[in-house]
Amino acid sequence: MFEFKLLSRDGIPGALAKGERYRLLGQPWEAENIYLDILQVDPESQPALVGLVLALTDQFGHSRSASVARAREALVRIRGEYEQAYYAGIICERRARALLDQDRPGAGGAVYEQLREAMRCYEQAEARRPAGNDDAILRWNACTRLLRGHPDLIPAAEERQQPYVDH
Repeated sequence: MFEFKLLSRDGIPGALAKGERYRLLGQPWEAENIYLDILQVDPESQPALVGLVLALTDQFGHSRSASVARAREALVRIRGEYEQAYYAGIICERRARALLDQDRPGAGGAVYEQLREAMRCYEQAEARRPAGNDDAILRWNACTRLLRGHPDLIPAAEERQQPYVDH
């Protein structure tokens, strides 16, 4: 079997930059591999863990291996109450957007619930945010705009109560 080669500790900053670059180029699977390589050398690297969560969520809807469970596994290793809440919101919001993009019948309730959970996480993050950091507010507002732009997204319980209308 082939064995992984380990990065040098001195190579980690450059690898982090490459991981971010691959994400920005729309190649999150390449970024995921880089972050996994970094974590082999430094399992507690917070930038690599955050990058891994983002790379995995970038793949929602495109890759079976990029599951919510794998993103949550990385999330629990991220330190800080603010960071935990904020990135939990990112996972939920991106899952909602992936479900919305798939346009599956009956998925509206799941999209709504994922967005509401993201908003709860962003509220928790907002309460713990560092001074001058409004990222959680920006994400809350993005979720609000998405819900306002899709009035058909309603809680699953209400969705089941809606009468069928044939147009």
